[in-house]
Amino acid sequence: MVELTELPIDASVVTRMVTSPKSGAVVLFLGTTRQFTDAKETVTLTYTAYAPMATSEMEKLEAQAKARWPIDQCVLIHRLGEVSIGEASVAVAVSTPHRRDAFEAASWLMDRLKELVPVWKKEHWASGSTDWVHPGLVQRPDENTLH
Repeated sequence: MVELTELPIDASVVTRMVTSPKSGAVVLFLGTTRQFTDAKETVTLTYTAYAPMATSEMEKLEAQAKARWPIDQCVLIHRLGEVSIGEASVAVAVSTPHRRDAFEAASWLMDRLKELVPVWKKEHWASGSTDWVHPGLVQRPDENTLH
């Protein structure tokens, strides 16, 4: 299941969405807005996307992960709009029979989501300045480190 939303992400709801009697492992990752990036203080983040394209890319990632790991349930949610300090901007949750697969799949999904899904982030700094971050500008982890 993939979703773009302007509503807050509820971790307990996401966890329930992937919990399954067929799986012995559930991994939930929440990406939250931190107050400082290096020495710059963040006030808020604003996310924007072309929803049809972003959703399509998220669905492709879900399908690729399910082909690679024995995933029972998968949820990818990304916030749009303003996200305050401490709030979740992204949730990746998977359930699998065993923990190793769940951890690897969730990590892989999060890395690829940041790299490939066209969601743009505008960082609003305490100084009053702003910066746009394009999803393709994130550093890709070494493929050999996972699975």
